[in-house]
Amino acid sequence: MFGFKKDKWCAHAKGRLIEIENVPDPVFSQKMMGDGYAIEVVGDAIYAPTDGDITMIFPTKHALGIKTNKGIEILVDIGLDTVALEGEGFTVHCSVGEHVNAGDKLVSLDVDTFKKNNINLVTPVVFTENTSFSLSGVGNSVSEGDKLDLKIK
Repeated sequence: MFGFKKDKWCAHAKGRLIEIENVPDPVFSQKMMGDGYAIEVVGDAIYAPTDGDITMIFPTKHALGIKTNKGIEILVDIGLDTVALEGEGFTVHCSVGEHVNAGDKLVSLDVDTFKKNNINLVTPVVFTENTSFSLSGVGNSVSEGDKLDLKIK
């Protein structure tokens, strides 16, 4: 489509695709960090939502940054209040500076750790810059790696 940057986007986890406004945390739902979308995760891993380079991994392993091949900065923030676990329950499979492809496994999750700590694993993907996009299929169940109909304007 004319005016759209083309990147391959896929589901970053197994679960239900939701609008960022429906994430039960005002930091995300009020778009304080930027616009985006999320998945209510039911799986045990987080995957790269698009091709790009890992720019940052939080020491607590709960979030990472990716710069897409088109230069768009995104943040993948795994679960709500997971920073309090100080890295427990996360196994990271990537490193800063590494190039990843859409669908590559980034982080494995010890689901029992999150259940034990009553953690909601909803995982937003946030565009950290002022990025306009369209996304179809909100409300649908997705599996990791499923192609998303996401277009950056």
